[in-house]
Amino acid sequence: MYVFSNPVGSGTIWFHNLTTAEGTPVGYDPQARAFIPVAPFCANREIISCNWIAHEEGALCRSCAMTRLAPDPKLPNAISNWADTEAAKRWALDNLGRWHWFRPEDSGTRPIFHMLADGLTPAGMGHGDGVITISVSEADPVVRVTRREALDEPYRTMIGHMRHEIAHMLWWRLSLREDFLIAFREMFGDERTDYTAALKEHYHQGPPSDWEMFYLTSYASAHPHEDWAETAAHLLHLTDIADSFVTTGLKSPELPLHNWDPYSEPDCGLLVHVATTLAIRINHINRSMGLSDIYPFVLSETAHRKLAFVHNWLRRGALGF
Repeated sequence: MYVFSNPVGSGTIWFHNLTTAEGTPVGYDPQARAFIPVAPFCANREIISCNWIAHEEGALCRSCAMTRLAPDPKLPNAISNWADTEAAKRWALDNLGRWHWFRPEDSGTRPIFHMLADGLTPAGMGHGDGVITISVSEADPVVRVTRREALDEPYRTMIGHMRHEIAHMLWWRLSLREDFLIAFREMFGDERTDYTAALKEHYHQGPPSDWEMFYLTSYASAHPHEDWAETAAHLLHLTDIADSFVTTGLKSPELPLHNWDPYSEPDCGLLVHVATTLAIRINHINRSMGLSDIYPFVLSETAHRKLAFVHNWLRRGALGF
């Protein structure tokens, strides 16, 4: 993710900022990828602290307009959790915009988001026919860590959820291409196998004993759809780790060029090598503070091939059809 210039003075602005350090209100223009001081701000600015601009006064920004169902405000912490969830969505969408997904030049279908808060029963998460359902309750760190431990998932964040569920939606769009489906089934297996039965078996029996040789996560072994979504999410994790490292001005001998742009890198092998090397070093820094690794995964040879497959299709972007 970029670090942005202050449009009205010195210093920098971070992606979630609503104002400059001096207190001047600013809004993020996702088309220009820049903050501007005078613009119609998103109608959700006062409600959930959305810092994106809108096309006209009183309108929603590009990201908020994709949310068709908001959580019940009467539920505890629903609004604050929704705000954190929408912030994660904006981050994930802006990352994908680097490959032209869901921008004005993309003529394809946009995702529709249903943001739900846990009531008497937990709200589910998933994707179906372009609709992405997210439980905003997982923005609460206690809820998220509890589920992370219960499901034995070493990495579980709202940005991670966004990348995973949006990946399902991207598969749905790409599946309109017969050449994609043929190549996908050769790499990941036949997604037409019974999804519900596969998940039931996964949660009842667990992953195969050798899953680490073929999959990025144990959950990826449940079904080809989940393998794709987990792999695509990891590609986005790694690309953004490398991009954020570069744009904050940090240096490393692994970086191939000064001001290298990971989103423009055609060689997935190089991209993954740089990103994982940086992640290992940052993991070590986190350990010095008693914090968890930011990227606690080991990539097998098969996982590398799957990452390259996803990179090829996502980097083509919405304009590659």
